[in-house]
Amino acid sequence: MKIPKQADTTEFKELAVKRVKDGQSIRAVVKELGLGDQTLRHGITASAEGQLNGAGSRVVTPEERELSRLRAENGRLKRENEILKKANGVLRKGCAVKDAWIAGQGNAFALTEMCDVLDVSISGYRAWKRGGRPDRQRLTDRQMLALICSIHVELKGAYGSPRMTRELRTRGFSASQERVERLMRDNGIRARHKRRYQVTTDSRHGLPVAENLLSRNFTPAAPNQVWTSDITYLWTDEGWLYLAIVLDLFNREVVGWSLKPRMTADIVTDALTLAWFRKKPAPGLLHHSDRGSQYASHAFQDKLKEYGMICSMSRKGNRWDNAPTESGFNRFKNERVHGVRYATHAGIKAAAFEYIEVFYNRKRQHSTLGYKSPTQFLAAWLSGQQEGKLVA
Repeated sequence: MKIPKQADTTEFKELAVKRVKDGQSIRAVVKELGLGDQTLRHGITASAEGQLNGAGSRVVTPEERELSRLRAENGRLKRENEILKKANGVLRKGCAVKDAWIAGQGNAFALTEMCDVLDVSISGYRAWKRGGRPDRQRLTDRQMLALICSIHVELKGAYGSPRMTRELRTRGFSASQERVERLMRDNGIRARHKRRYQVTTDSRHGLPVAENLLSRNFTPAAPNQVWTSDITYLWTDEGWLYLAIVLDLFNREVVGWSLKPRMTADIVTDALTLAWFRKKPAPGLLHHSDRGSQYASHAFQDKLKEYGMICSMSRKGNRWDNAPTESGFNRFKNERVHGVRYATHAGIKAAAFEYIEVFYNRKRQHSTLGYKSPTQFLAAWLSGQQEGKLVA
């Protein structure tokens, strides 16, 4: 079974190219975003020639961009499917089994691709090749504190002591919850605090609204069965921006998003279009939102009908009917927005891209998912489905 990948839309590619121009290596950006190496290099070349921003004499047609994207995506999917087929059963094994399998496939696949699919760190694999993983390195309190501080800065204060403990263990260090909690408390290291909820959408309109078909059933059995959507606001020195997201409740992945200076219907239709373009769900998917005028608009309702989706809306004034999406906004604001001053729209747009595409979807531990990231949880589920088919 194929793992759905992110679509290389023009906006997505522009932001990926910007990360390279800001100093990151192509290899690092390829790994963190799951892009093909050639896809990113082509994007950099196109940017230099003015093909992404409209400058220069040559203009690449939408058909050419789509063809290039499909070629790169098909190549990437083919390689990762080959890895999954050959590594059948390995995903559920320990690190040593995965390391041994990777070592035997060195001539068949790229190391970064194998480590990404099998959820193995490259540093851990290389340590295993040198004679063993540093699975339980014992650190002094001073060393442990230095490591905690480093991770705290790296993850921009996202983790409290429970997730910090798991992160340390994932990186190969022995760490107890009590010890990590003590070191963080004694040294004033804490996760960003939650802020109070504020309403961003207006349900005082005369447009038709839908029934609440979701009824707080936040645990669908498979991906692309239930999506939820909402809008939040972000302040910069250049004025307000509004962020709309589409969340797959199965693995809590942000499958679509849009960031605009006005909270009109196009912000939610653009987020939904990106989600559909990436995942191509079958007709019958349940889409849940609040009763805001953007979601009740004719433009958005027409888009739901075009994609064969069923509309569900929260009860009036009951924000808990869409709690997972609200939690997603809280995490983003706590970990990237509160306490940070953004001078420009471009600055917060880059921060949103980094948080959603690089950190949240691919790396951030999610307690609802057994402390896996959304993409890790989905990959493990797809592997289990494939194993079940082979057994049957």
